[in-house]
Amino acid sequence: MSRKLLHPSALTALCAALLMALMAFYPASVLASSLRGLSIWWEVLFPALFPFFVLSELMLGLGIVHFAGKLLDPVMRPAFRIPGSGGFVLAMGYLSGYPVGARLASQLWDQKLITRVEGERLVAITTTSDPIFLIGAVSVGFFHQPGIAPVLAAAHYGSSLAIGFLMRWHGRGEAEAAAPEPPLRRSPTVRKRGGLASALKAMHDARLLDGRPFSVLVRDAVQSGLRLMIVVGGLVVVFSVLMELLRETSLIGLLEAALGLLFEAFGGSASSAAPVISGLFEVTLGAKASSEASLDLVHRTALAAWVLSWAGLSVHAQIASLVSHTGMRYRPFLLARFLHGLIAAAMVYVLWGWLGPA
Repeated sequence: MSRKLLHPSALTALCAALLMALMAFYPASVLASSLRGLSIWWEVLFPALFPFFVLSELMLGLGIVHFAGKLLDPVMRPAFRIPGSGGFVLAMGYLSGYPVGARLASQLWDQKLITRVEGERLVAITTTSDPIFLIGAVSVGFFHQPGIAPVLAAAHYGSSLAIGFLMRWHGRGEAEAAAPEPPLRRSPTVRKRGGLASALKAMHDARLLDGRPFSVLVRDAVQSGLRLMIVVGGLVVVFSVLMELLRETSLIGLLEAALGLLFEAFGGSASSAAPVISGLFEVTLGAKASSEASLDLVHRTALAAWVLSWAGLSVHAQIASLVSHTGMRYRPFLLARFLHGLIAAAMVYVLWGWLGPA
């Protein structure tokens, strides 16, 4: 009987029932936090992410991703053991931030341009903050210290590339051909030609293979982007409510107190606990708490680097939902985020003397 009670399904049902009870007990807080999450989605996430979702769908349909893939294949395969099309995802992920990289990786898997293992490597590398949030919101808005932007960016994106090199060894014992190669990857005509000519041929073949008129392609891209934005918005609202309920029940305070004692036991500061707990759940709250901690600037910057690289469970949930149909596993992504956070925080201390504010 005890084993049945400890079954994951039973625990999930119990947690859901508990959350429902808390929502009924704190209706005003739930409504306020829902509106706050909806405001973040509409005012920040929707204008920032929706154009990239539509653009990525158009680029796939027009064959631009295949063009970039052919050009970048000689670089991406030796460095990260990822096809050249991953270079396009890497650039878009760094430019637009999470969860765009995961969305593009799932699209590449849908078109059989990457295998499951390659997709797991790609999602691990491309889950990063966008430069506008890192510089504008965190460095300037929260810290009021534009001078930390270079060291924060170098630590965040540099550690992401380090994760990419480490992920080369992920899945070495598994079959790389988990998904059958599409005609574009098997075509002997394309393989014999090199450079720009091969890339243009791949783009032309991809456009013919897609076959949709441009007007239909635009309509499908907008519809797909809207569906994804609704999923992202729903998850943001859910985590906003969850965080508010944890505050109302004082659970966050208890977690911060326990973690603070742990930090002090190892010679650290209890002030680091609040940013870590907030960042564990949500990246924006964690970055803001990092800027407000009673610590030296270098330590607060290291905390912010950890928060940005870990990305928060809210982003984790968004990415898990985007790649759920591909069979990509969550465990490699979780390990990559944990290592990314640690390496980014360590790089802040290493780079502070060169790139930190004077």
